[in-house]
Amino acid sequence: MVASAEVVACNEDLITLILLRLPVKSLLRFKCVSKKWLCLISTPNFSSRHRRLASASILLSQIPGLISHLSLNCSSSEKPFSSLDFIDDSAGVKLLQSINGLALGCSFHKLGKPRSYYVCNPSTRQFLTLPPPNAEGHDSFATVLGVYLAFDSSKSPHYQVVCVLNCSLSAAHDRYQIQIYPSETRTWRLCGSPFASPSDMMFETGVLWNGAIHWISPTGATLCFNINQEHIGSMPSPPSDEHWNKRRFRYFGESGGHLHLVEIYGPSTTQFQVFELERDYSKWICKYQIDISPIIDAFPEMVRDYLHPHHHDSLFYAFVLLFVQETEEGSSLLLHIPGKFISYNLRNKSFKEICGSGPKSTKTNTALHIGCFHAHQFIETLASV
Repeated sequence: MVASAEVVACNEDLITLILLRLPVKSLLRFKCVSKKWLCLISTPNFSSRHRRLASASILLSQIPGLISHLSLNCSSSEKPFSSLDFIDDSAGVKLLQSINGLALGCSFHKLGKPRSYYVCNPSTRQFLTLPPPNAEGHDSFATVLGVYLAFDSSKSPHYQVVCVLNCSLSAAHDRYQIQIYPSETRTWRLCGSPFASPSDMMFETGVLWNGAIHWISPTGATLCFNINQEHIGSMPSPPSDEHWNKRRFRYFGESGGHLHLVEIYGPSTTQFQVFELERDYSKWICKYQIDISPIIDAFPEMVRDYLHPHHHDSLFYAFVLLFVQETEEGSSLLLHIPGKFISYNLRNKSFKEICGSGPKSTKTNTALHIGCFHAHQFIETLASV
């Protein structure tokens, strides 16, 4: 037994294979075992290999800053983290974005206190407080409309933060500006010339995909900003129901290298489409046809009637689309229905309830409440901020 342990301890390749399969919290402790282990775990190559082997989970952020964890296979593995309370901010910090193990957060609104933004690694509990985007004297009256984190450890150990500002004093002449914060320089810099945008552009809900940030307005206008080329452009407007004067977005996000959008028209709709944008920006295609009628049959608590309980048109189906997940194992749609989380297989149309630390049914609360969740994919990393 002792001899076998000595063989393992002396075999660096074997030790590496073992360590690569451990969570970040364990690796941080094991750095103290020996100088040899500290050196091994601290190398960029080890960090990159660990990132590739790490399994993804789904995080659900909600007010007042609590973060729930969903395990798609109902695993009993340790939760990655439950809040960003390691960041010292008296207002509290909410999660805005999670990308390749790093997270972007901001302080909640607090009267008399300016909002702060943070880049952090929740696994290592490291964080960086970003300086104000207009700290270099450009337009002191500028309003922050959206902040985004771009990070791909397979290409670079560095990250970038992109900020969209409204730099106009007049609502009639909106003038928008983008600033970029590269982690190499740790200072904001102006990017390109000011640009115009529809007043209803939803800058706070931009999606990072294909090296660019994408926005859609309720009236169908689109914008995208290529981070590397520092260029503002547009993308095709997806098909919509012509009977509605405003778009009914229920999901806009990225997964598995694809950009998806779901629009649902009317509260009693059970059928809808998942659109996917072609990588060359030529058009949106209908990737999936969805019918949630079987889910409603299985979970009748989703059905709400109001005004006229026996009138079919007055039915309202309570559900929230949280995440479209594209993986090598398959594609699925994550839904939140009253008191439960459901994974819907987009290939074979099957569905199942999945485990999580979200809201549960109680005797005093019938769990007919649909929470305000924002879903993020999370993968542990050793990357430094």
